[in-house]
Amino acid sequence: MGFMKSMFLAAGFILTFPAALFAGEPEGAKPVEAEGRLQSPAYVVSCGDVLEISVWKEEALTKTVTVLPDGRISFPLVGEVQAAGKTIKEIKDHLKQELSPYANEPILSVEVRQAGSMQVYVIGKVNSPGRFALNGRINVLQALAAAGGLNPFAKRNRIKIFRGDGESTHIYSFRYDEVIEGANVDQNIWLQRGDVVVVP
Repeated sequence: MGFMKSMFLAAGFILTFPAALFAGEPEGAKPVEAEGRLQSPAYVVSCGDVLEISVWKEEALTKTVTVLPDGRISFPLVGEVQAAGKTIKEIKDHLKQELSPYANEPILSVEVRQAGSMQVYVIGKVNSPGRFALNGRINVLQALAAAGGLNPFAKRNRIKIFRGDGESTHIYSFRYDEVIEGANVDQNIWLQRGDVVVVP
């Protein structure tokens, strides 16, 4: 709860919420159990991410690349590679296969230097609307706090969260008064990158 408290301090106020507000899991975001321990889902690269790719002892094959809007990156000897929608391991395995004719069993490293795609947006009747980095897990209440809280003219119980999924868009309702009173707290979903919180 230290993170939540700091978020509301930054917004200029402190509110106390039931612990159940932070117990919900969004669809597709629940950790999976492997070998007796919990593991987070593998990070999926998206447009705007910055990757550092290097081949051991091959200085010419060390490069920092940005995933372009079409989802592709460019790398020496390989050319253009589809990166968006793939995990780091999938990108690494593909590059290793493509480079194998030029280097015997290349030792390849692929790291995310900047998760530029990990952002959510809060717009409408909040005090500081804008784009916010997803540096960790954040739910709707935390996003509203980061945006400075609701202004006096906000329609508190008509908030919507828009989530793109390929060519379709899912819309989630959020009734502010219910959630802060501890009712229907499953509305306080964990946000995913690209989500847009709209406060009418």
